[in-house]
Amino acid sequence: MKMKSPVSYILPLLMIILLMTAACRKDLPQLNEPQDYVSANFNEVFDAFWTGMNNNYVFWDIDTVDWDRVHRTYKPLFAQLNINDSNDVRKAYTYFKQMTAGLVDSHYNIDFADTWLADSNSVNPAYQRKRASAGYHPRISIFHFYDTIPRHYLSAGRRGFTNTPDGRQYVAVSGTINQNILYLYFSGFNLKTLFNTDTMNGVKRVEQYFFDNLAQRNDLKGIIIDVRGNGGGSLDDLNFLLGKMVTQPVHFGYTRSKLGNGRLDYTPWAPAYVTPQTGAKAITVPIVMLADAWSVSMAEITTMAVKALPNGHFVGERTWGANGPLTGNKFYNGGQFGTGWLNLVYTSSLVFKYIDGNVYEGVGFSPDRAVPYNPAALRAGRDLQLEAALSLIR
Repeated sequence: MKMKSPVSYILPLLMIILLMTAACRKDLPQLNEPQDYVSANFNEVFDAFWTGMNNNYVFWDIDTVDWDRVHRTYKPLFAQLNINDSNDVRKAYTYFKQMTAGLVDSHYNIDFADTWLADSNSVNPAYQRKRASAGYHPRISIFHFYDTIPRHYLSAGRRGFTNTPDGRQYVAVSGTINQNILYLYFSGFNLKTLFNTDTMNGVKRVEQYFFDNLAQRNDLKGIIIDVRGNGGGSLDDLNFLLGKMVTQPVHFGYTRSKLGNGRLDYTPWAPAYVTPQTGAKAITVPIVMLADAWSVSMAEITTMAVKALPNGHFVGERTWGANGPLTGNKFYNGGQFGTGWLNLVYTSSLVFKYIDGNVYEGVGFSPDRAVPYNPAALRAGRDLQLEAALSLIR
């Protein structure tokens, strides 16, 4: 009997090991970064945008837009356009507006890099829908919060504003109503950053007043946090503000992101909590959120978190409907992206689901006591939404 050489055994064994190694290797998704596409013509502009949307958009499981039909319709239309013709560039702007009009993401916004569109508004589907809706109304004037409420409702307090180097202005008001109801209004979520600056600023003084009263007083009958007209901002403020009012973690929802490039390639849902902060105090008196149709993003998430508390209430109007958290897309395989022709496609990084199992993206969060916007009362110095919040506490 002829014996096989050792080599004849080793080679098949090596092949088996190589095949097993290849089979066990975790394949990382091959990213086709939309910003890497050349945008020398509208075919390439469309392909870059299409890739970015397929990879980064996080709402494909709830969005009702037939995105494949969009491709079949608009791919040939873009192919007919000349990127060096200003009329065709404006036609492309119209196509982008039409393609995205029904997207559920209410943060969604396209900002264009083409100089021929410098005088055009960005494409913002949620804003266009709001303006066309039957219940549309403008924001409550900032002077109502800064002048009217302190003059007509507060018995003591502080107010102030801060201008930041990026050109933004933050306004805040805090005080007591009837001596024992603590009120806080702020126009945007940047509380933690403004509080932790080395220099005193107007908003920091207001925050200090609110936190001092929260920590030192035991005679408070209730707390009102007013986020009407608040456009959102830093997620860090959730724990910074509410974490001072709870001594146990508060589970109020779930988030998930994209795991790969597939439209429905999601991570599992991860629970979202408010985490107690150092020196936190368990607040058991009613905490009432005042929010309206112009309360966006972090203003909505904060309202949902308070509503999850046993002593939490929400008074006002259904919120804007932009609940998905945002961050730079270096943290998640999804969210914001740009291309050579689109300066920025601003879109949520995560999907947020409230503790009741519902996603309120594009819908808005409803109050448990609805009080509509009343311009006549506001002109007369009355705030019927604030008065409804007070009636829950008194």
